[in-house]
Amino acid sequence: MSAATTARPAWPGKPKPVVSAAKAVAVVVILLLVAIPFWLVLATSISSDRQVMADGGWSLWPDRIDLHAYADVLNGGIIGHAILVSAMVTAIGTVLSLASTTLLAYALSRPNVLGGKPVLLAILFTFLFPAGMIPSFLIVTDLKLTGHLGALFLPVMINVFNLVVMRGFFQGIPEELYEAARLDGAGELRTLLRIVLPLSKAIIAVVGLYYAVAYWNDYFRAMLYLNNSSADQLPLSTVLRGYLTSTNAQSETGEAMLTQAPQKTIAAIVVMGVLPIAAAFPFLQRFFAKGVLTGAVKS
Repeated sequence: MSAATTARPAWPGKPKPVVSAAKAVAVVVILLLVAIPFWLVLATSISSDRQVMADGGWSLWPDRIDLHAYADVLNGGIIGHAILVSAMVTAIGTVLSLASTTLLAYALSRPNVLGGKPVLLAILFTFLFPAGMIPSFLIVTDLKLTGHLGALFLPVMINVFNLVVMRGFFQGIPEELYEAARLDGAGELRTLLRIVLPLSKAIIAVVGLYYAVAYWNDYFRAMLYLNNSSADQLPLSTVLRGYLTSTNAQSETGEAMLTQAPQKTIAAIVVMGVLPIAAAFPFLQRFFAKGVLTGAVKS
């Protein structure tokens, strides 16, 4: 038997100092690439106007804390409405998406369900070959959803990736629990509510976070389907895009959204756009790895 065959695999051994140092350097570099831009935006948003102008538009370290930009942003106006619209769309869309994804994933996870395999293949086909923007726009137009906030979440209520991950998680639940529920006289709905969902907190938290991030950050659908609406109906991400793309941005209706907004105000809006998701993630982090890994075991 050759030495290569009897050699111990590389992963049980202790890594070499060079490898450990390279990993540490890579982690530090990635951390800096993520932290420095966010800190630059945060520091600019809380710096004084004079310091921002003196530093050329972006401040690395504030000389004093100045929260006037946040006060101006939250003091009504289009930004206040945009935050409320984004929060409403995210909340309603996430609840509807979680409910519909959970019901469909549970149905597809059960063996011998009527039409389960053809439906699953059809769903996976849409994942591999999406319809595209034009058919989606035509469907939304035919349903008369243009100009309504429902166009931001109803057409994308079920994400195929989230559906497959949740279905895999449900398939990983021991079959003995389903059989015990049937022996106790529980139907499918009661089994889902009393047994499956309490065991699926991890995957529900992960999928809910995926949906919430997608709805909160989506700006393109509002541009596409709310182009004839007033600026008060636009979500925060779409308004922020207006700030970033033009110093004198206007909505599609011609109403002035911004008039030469300073970098400090832009930075404050960016921070407010990132803060809700960043604040929710630490509370869901303990579910994150467990939900994704468990849901990926079977499909």
